[in-house]
Amino acid sequence: MRRRIAVLVTATTVLVVVAFLIPLALLARTVAFDRAINTATVQAQSLTAVVSTADPQVLGLSVQQANADGRFPVTVFRSDGTRLGAPARRTPAVRLAERGRSLTVDTRDGAEVVVSVGDAAGGQAVIRTEVSERELMRGVHRAWLLLAGLGVALCALSLFVADRMARGLVRQTSELAEVSHRLAGGELDARAGVAAPREMREVGTALNHLAGRIRELLAEERERSADLSHRLRTPLMSLRLDAEALSDPAESQRITGHVETLQRAVTRIIDEAERRSSTTTGEVALRCDAASVVAERVAFWSVLAEDTERELRTVLAEGPLWVAISEADLGACADALLGNVFAHTEDGVGMAVSLAPGDDVVRLVVDDDGPGFPASDTGPLSRGASGSGSTGLGLDIARRAATDSGGGVRLDRAPGGGARVIVELGRAA
Repeated sequence: MRRRIAVLVTATTVLVVVAFLIPLALLARTVAFDRAINTATVQAQSLTAVVSTADPQVLGLSVQQANADGRFPVTVFRSDGTRLGAPARRTPAVRLAERGRSLTVDTRDGAEVVVSVGDAAGGQAVIRTEVSERELMRGVHRAWLLLAGLGVALCALSLFVADRMARGLVRQTSELAEVSHRLAGGELDARAGVAAPREMREVGTALNHLAGRIRELLAEERERSADLSHRLRTPLMSLRLDAEALSDPAESQRITGHVETLQRAVTRIIDEAERRSSTTTGEVALRCDAASVVAERVAFWSVLAEDTERELRTVLAEGPLWVAISEADLGACADALLGNVFAHTEDGVGMAVSLAPGDDVVRLVVDDDGPGFPASDTGPLSRGASGSGSTGLGLDIARRAATDSGGGVRLDRAPGGGARVIVELGRAA
């Protein structure tokens, strides 16, 4: 608001100043033009008496003296065809003046002043002088600079006054913005003052009510996260006991490993929810080694790839490759991408995973040898959007992970015609 008020006042002042300064600038130019023309005309007319009465010798001396003392070159065209004074050609204006008409005409280099006068021989002589563009503009540029400086000074003064006025008007808004930033940073005890004008007091009351409601919702989320942990503990324990009771040791170990992975995933989800709902101020800088995390998830899914007779090709750069994302989020991103391949392609369809560093990002690419993305799939990166009958959350998980790190996700076609997902993860400092 403060900036808008300042811009509005400044724009209004500029319009007013321009409306006044442009006519003044044109007036200054007109005055200088008229002054130069009048001076040249007076200089030419001062020779009329000499041209009318003096002989050629006296006239020549008078013209030379006029050219020596004056600012403008003077030429006298006599009726007998002779020419005295500064060199000049017989222009159309001179020929017109020989018929008894004095005039001033604009030329390419300035202006031409011609004065018609009868000479001593009884013919019609012409006194011609030329005013250059420099003489016409003498003093104009200085006047324009003064006007421009005055305009800038007025605009600066108006901006200063508008800023002082706007500061008082938006002080309460700035305090409300500060409270909202403190709330966004996790300081849920922050409250807005109510000692303000009625409109601002209503906004502050609403903001305080919102802060209280946020605290209540976060408390409910923490309670539900704890409740989720307790509810899943019993079925996970039962599933683990069933896995350990299998007669085949290898099968029992494999199923037990899956149960432990599920238990760790649930624990990560609960920890993440509690971390995001904590009331501590400030943000914790997250980062992890993308090389180690992706290698671990690829090793996990390689077992399933072997069971489903899929070729898993990997090109993973050596670490460390630090990215601005937590290990849990990057693992969930990799699981979502690899899981999509298993979920949406038939057994035996190959896949490839590559991880390589870029300029400012680390690029994770997952290809498959399947049919690619459905033609009707207009927005697979949107949450819940899918053209394959799934929940549509896999690519959204990858998109959110990439966005949180400062990168992004692109969809493309793999070299073999299948689907390609390119995840660009922002580098960590």
